[in-house]
Amino acid sequence: MKKILTIIGSTGIGKTELAIKIAKKINGEIIGLDSRQIYKYMPIGTAQPSEAELRDVPHHLIGFRDPWHSISAGEYSKMVFEKVHKIKDRNRYPIICGGAGLYYRAITKGIFSDSYSDSKIREKLETQYQENPFLLFDKLQAADPKYSNIVHINNKKRLIRALEIIELTGVTPTKHFENQKKNKNQLLDLYTVLLTLDKNLHLKRIKARTNRMLKIGWIEEVKNLILLEREKQLRLPAALDSIGYKQIRNYLHGNVDIHTLKESIFIKTRQYARMQNKWFKKENIDLIVELTNLNGINFDSHISDIYKIID
Repeated sequence: MKKILTIIGSTGIGKTELAIKIAKKINGEIIGLDSRQIYKYMPIGTAQPSEAELRDVPHHLIGFRDPWHSISAGEYSKMVFEKVHKIKDRNRYPIICGGAGLYYRAITKGIFSDSYSDSKIREKLETQYQENPFLLFDKLQAADPKYSNIVHINNKKRLIRALEIIELTGVTPTKHFENQKKNKNQLLDLYTVLLTLDKNLHLKRIKARTNRMLKIGWIEEVKNLILLEREKQLRLPAALDSIGYKQIRNYLHGNVDIHTLKESIFIKTRQYARMQNKWFKKENIDLIVELTNLNGINFDSHISDIYKIID
């Protein structure tokens, strides 16, 4: 195999659907590249593949980790490498599929050696963020002006992670990324396909998906996570601070009505999709597939071209 097919794109654009179609044609197995789909107990809100899709094609790194255990990009990239090699050993094709930009960068450019976490520092920073996110953002701007330009104040996860890195290592994220060396033995040779879609059509898909997820039990899923948090007496920040989960928790507390809930989830998802698009435009992409007018003939043509490259 020359290349490892990797399908990336913003949330709700149709990555899983396309990956499954390709996997069926090339005897493939799909490896998730998603910072939330890795968690148990939250298949609806993270849009994990359905039970039927999981039966159709083997999937990996989906719904396997307890939501009270966070994961770093470095740890995740190691898991991806392991899955790729195991799938190859079975003479099957690994297909990496997801929308986590930082994880994608970890498997293409490597991750600095000090990429680890400290739960006490993380909890302290999360508390500070709840009290005053602007104070944390000011700290990042002062310590690492360059990196602060690509971290939005509302992106709690990346802001806290950046400050955690600084406290753990004494070195800024920008400096770490400048110093990291490409180790060819630890990086994957990818053929990356970026999916795009007409903006208005994409927004319609996001809104329809939000309504469908709420209809099939997303609110009940959040209720169960809250009960789990109380039962385990553990914080589940990775789960309950995710898009939709935080808004549903406010709804359950009676702070918003169902209409406001739907609109707030839609807005947050739209903002996240925009951020993903900006991130992926900075990456080295081999092929951009515009899904808006993709018909059967065009699809088969793309599959044939991709197959020649990766086989």
